[in-house]
Amino acid sequence: MNSKRKYEVAANENYLMTRHLRLDGAVDKNHQIIAAEIDQLVGVNAVSINVSESLLNISYDASKRQLNEIEEIIRKYECDISHDWWTNFKEGYYKFVDQNVKDNASHEPWSCHKRPPGR
Repeated sequence: MNSKRKYEVAANENYLMTRHLRLDGAVDKNHQIIAAEIDQLVGVNAVSINVSESLLNISYDASKRQLNEIEEIIRKYECDISHDWWTNFKEGYYKFVDQNVKDNASHEPWSCHKRPPGR
């Protein structure tokens, strides 16, 4: 299944992340329902699953969506992120970057050059 839809106007394209993760489990049986449910999440730009390679390809706004939420959907349908060392390494890195993006998106910039309140 390959799904693309127009990126939400409210989403910030600066936070758009593209991820590629290998899947284990019943991918050939459940790939369509997994992709359809992930595609309904706010902030998801595109999702596809290459069944022959058991590869999840997803693009999402990391200020609105986290990889953990996507993994919950995958696990709900008898699949999981592969436990090989490379996929495990990428998954950890992706989660680190996602959290950093989310934290920075909500951070209020501060400057010592601003006038104090009330002046």
